[in-house]
Amino acid sequence: MNNEVKRVKKQSMSTSKKRIINGTLKEIVLIVVSFIFIMPILLGLIMSIQPQSAIFSFPPKFYPVGFNWHNYEKAIQTVNFGRLTLNSLIMAVTITAGKVVTGVLAGYAFANFTFKGKGFLFSFLFATLFLPAETVMIVPLFKIMKQFGWVNTYWALTIPFMASATNTFLMRQHFKTIPKSLEEAAMIDGAGPMTYFVKILLPISKPMISGMVIINFVYAWNLYLWPLITTMDDNMKTVQIGINMLMAADTARNWGVIMAGTMIALAPTIIVFLALQNLFVSSLVRSGMKG
Repeated sequence: MNNEVKRVKKQSMSTSKKRIINGTLKEIVLIVVSFIFIMPILLGLIMSIQPQSAIFSFPPKFYPVGFNWHNYEKAIQTVNFGRLTLNSLIMAVTITAGKVVTGVLAGYAFANFTFKGKGFLFSFLFATLFLPAETVMIVPLFKIMKQFGWVNTYWALTIPFMASATNTFLMRQHFKTIPKSLEEAAMIDGAGPMTYFVKILLPISKPMISGMVIINFVYAWNLYLWPLITTMDDNMKTVQIGINMLMAADTARNWGVIMAGTMIALAPTIIVFLALQNLFVSSLVRSGMKG
């Protein structure tokens, strides 16, 4: 009996040791991978606060040697980053809001309503996902913007991107996973379709919507080709074009100034992600559990 107890204790101890070792190895791997992904941002940040002599020193230094904030001042003086950042914020926030609102509403309609042509419309919508919009549609869209007189305006920067088949598809699939009994219970309590949508569906869909907000904001913020084509006035250009303008200016060889401009352009996307990361991670966990 004692031998059996000892054997069981040894097995449990070996099992717990294996779990600890496996957990430690996983954490080490995750730390290394995270460091690899964050390293370019750290290098850019370090370069942005270094003088030109320190950036090209040999051997290279991977830690800041003093702080040279003049790079940020020179970047802002060379290119009007304040105005360009405002333009990018207006464009990104408007596009994100439009895509999220239309995606949520359309996804709810396709998931919960029955109407004539529903299958055909959804199939047609899904087929548009395979169109390379930025290459196939860019010339027709520019002609339309020119006919409307929207070139060099916020209308041209935002209106063509206010809806997304991807968001509609994702929200439709998300709403399909919610039990039908929840809607039936709400209807029994006297809730109409919009009451059920606003008071029940939206609150439990916050993680999914936050993930959409992050993805769409980053996409809109990083738009380059379309703003480059539709904005001729420097005051209407976006911050991504501003980095290219910075590289084409007299500071072309001053990588400290260029990295300072890059950090300015990168900051809003990091802020949005950090603000919504908990909900975003929750959406990934929930989707993984459903899969």
